[in-house]
Amino acid sequence: MRDVIVVGGGPVGMLLACLLAAEGLDVEVLEQRSEPSLRSRAIGIHPPSLRVLARIGVAEALIERAVRIEDGVVWCDGRRLGRMSFTSVGAEFPFVASLPQHETEALLRQRFEQLAPGRVRAGATVTGVREHGVSGHGVSGHGEHVRVQLQCGPVLQARYVVGADGARSVVRAAAGIRFAKIGPPATYLMGDFAAEPLASEQFSHHNSAGSAAGSAENAHARAVLYFERGGVVESFPLPGGRRRWVAMTDRLSPQASSDDLAGIIRSRTGAEVGAALGPASAFGVQQHLAARLVAGRIALVGDAAHEISPIGGQGMNLGWLDAAQLAPALRRAILQTDAHGSALEDYDRHRRRTARTAAVQAGFNMAMGRPLTGVRLIARNTLVRALALPPASAVVARAFTMRWL
Repeated sequence: MRDVIVVGGGPVGMLLACLLAAEGLDVEVLEQRSEPSLRSRAIGIHPPSLRVLARIGVAEALIERAVRIEDGVVWCDGRRLGRMSFTSVGAEFPFVASLPQHETEALLRQRFEQLAPGRVRAGATVTGVREHGVSGHGVSGHGEHVRVQLQCGPVLQARYVVGADGARSVVRAAAGIRFAKIGPPATYLMGDFAAEPLASEQFSHHNSAGSAAGSAENAHARAVLYFERGGVVESFPLPGGRRRWVAMTDRLSPQASSDDLAGIIRSRTGAEVGAALGPASAFGVQQHLAARLVAGRIALVGDAAHEISPIGGQGMNLGWLDAAQLAPALRRAILQTDAHGSALEDYDRHRRRTARTAAVQAGFNMAMGRPLTGVRLIARNTLVRALALPPASAVVARAFTMRWL
């Protein structure tokens, strides 16, 4: 019997497994995919997450591969509304690291293989999860173990099971935990492009004398937000001279091409993107929060616990911070059997509160990017200018980099 089975081998599940294995616990990861995904998906890694990654010895290698985003600028109608610097809000990691998710996952899998060789079961589809020896499904239930049923394979047993299996979590459904919608939905179109040579000052900033400040290399490592009348367009650097572009759309457009996305960017911002580095991806955002994150010996992390808008880069990072708190709680519950209830209750209470705060921030981010005209556009731009000035700018930078977590 394992100490912990983690269902889901994405970035959140793998980080949790690394943290548990580093504490000497017997961990196994069940991953439905037979091969890792090569899609870039989540790219922003915030300072609190880098601190957690440093604990398992992954941060240095990740930062070497990533682009360091030290600041961002906001534009509308060809005018700069403000600039936000991340360098003044923390000494250890004064930047957001940008790296495609598949590269981050590869580093975590490699580290887990070092800590617990052969403990990732690929191609494992979980069909059921059930506690044994438990009288109820509350946080402080005292079941003896949890059984995990696979579509093909033996029934597995563990003292605890963690669902890190995404927004459509089988583990959450098996535990009977409600997943409630919060806030209005939104739709976006996303794609990665080769970076064009700087054609305007929109990727650079200027000092008080009006001369260009910073090299072209630094400018290419800058985040750029366009709060335009037709909806927000966001641009983030990626390693290898690439950029990720995301545009809010009025409807989900799964058939849209990279040329369609380039056209939206051009019409709203005037910016020209480089060659497409893959197909465009349409996605919808609907935020959810689980009614509880623990049921007996079953716990949830990441998107299984809370589906947060990726606009602002909170989703993966929030899941990593779940893992950072759940790992010591599970260790305490396993090593001190009388601490089962209190350890997991603390995790459940704190992370649900944090997820609600993150959802509010994500909702604000989405609202700021919606199409606006007239008085509402003027009011939004006035607010953005005010938030870009001290002392508000420091608060915004801390929120954007998730230092409040």
